[in-house]
Amino acid sequence: MVTTPTRPGAGKAGRNPSRPNGPARLWAFLEGSGNSNSGSGYYLIIGATLALTAIGLLMVLSASAVEAIASGKSPYDYLVKQAIYAVLGIVLMLVLSRMSISFLKRLAWPALGLGLVLLLLVFSPLGVAVGGNRNWIAIGSFSAQPSEAAKLALALWMAAVLARKGKLISRWQHVLIPVIPVALLVIGLVILGHDLGTALILMMIVAAALFFAGAPARMFVIATIVGIVAAGTLTVTSEHRMERVANWLRGVCPVGEAGCYQSTNGLYALASGGWTGVGLGQGQQKWSWIPEAHNDFIFAIIGEELGLAGTLLVVALFGILAVAIARIITRHQDPFVRILSGSIMVWIIGQAFVNIGMVTGLLPVIGIPLPFISYGGSALVFTLAGIGVILAFARRMPAKTTAESSA
Repeated sequence: MVTTPTRPGAGKAGRNPSRPNGPARLWAFLEGSGNSNSGSGYYLIIGATLALTAIGLLMVLSASAVEAIASGKSPYDYLVKQAIYAVLGIVLMLVLSRMSISFLKRLAWPALGLGLVLLLLVFSPLGVAVGGNRNWIAIGSFSAQPSEAAKLALALWMAAVLARKGKLISRWQHVLIPVIPVALLVIGLVILGHDLGTALILMMIVAAALFFAGAPARMFVIATIVGIVAAGTLTVTSEHRMERVANWLRGVCPVGEAGCYQSTNGLYALASGGWTGVGLGQGQQKWSWIPEAHNDFIFAIIGEELGLAGTLLVVALFGILAVAIARIITRHQDPFVRILSGSIMVWIIGQAFVNIGMVTGLLPVIGIPLPFISYGGSALVFTLAGIGVILAFARRMPAKTTAESSA
């Protein structure tokens, strides 16, 4: 009797061909797909979020210490405040990550109502103008930016309303009512406070919600035209905005000109950083060359001190976040989850894209912070809250299909 030789390692002790190899197992762990309590991308999302927040705290300290000392404060003043908001935001993120999808749906209308009340308080005696924008409220030493809460509240409310409409969204009447009037009310209140940058991000959130809800394509063409006309009108009616846009369109920003000061020095910071940077804390542009370096232009300080490597790390983390959220959108069948996840993804990744484009000269300077990294308590808390909602969806991912498991 002739026996067929067996391949070494085959049989009971051999490797199971269906079992993923080492890198595949690592990726599955990072995704959270092997954990019954979490879904695809869970660990990628929370890991990228915490990494970006940690980088933000580090860079806020580096970028603000000089300015704090110059104003007679402790060099750790801005860091301590930002760290407190980071802790509050992470706690809120973890709490929201435990919420059920049905609870988040019920939260939609109260969240919208609270967001509108906070936006109206901006025009009350509690309202405070900062840098020409009246978009803050202050009670004693505590201050907050209601428009940041409005981003999450509007996204949550639109997802709940559009998901209930279902296939009716193919009709233009159901696209318009009640989403567009309410969205215009929220955006209008922000514009009344002269905050064009935040208004543009809100427009992106509205467009994302309608897109993921399945609104007709022709509606986006009309909306794009209306948005361009509205943004152009708001730009030409403001001398400060017009100056910035005109300098950007020229492509060359004269050194010393008022509208070029921030953008020109931001490019100098990026250029001087080279491949690996001049060293953490060793940057020179934060010495009053870039106004408010710890806010909108903190990406320039990252480029100067950590070099191209540091900026690419930040971009890569945002990329990981985008891919992980996209996996949730494609895997979930609940339209509420898809619409809200898509809106939050466009809000965070879109805002990061605009900020980085602004700092690198690809877009005009319009005053939009870099999510997780720029100084600002309200922005950090509600951005982390948005990630908490995403994590709640990731924890309840549907089981993989046979085709996906074998891929």
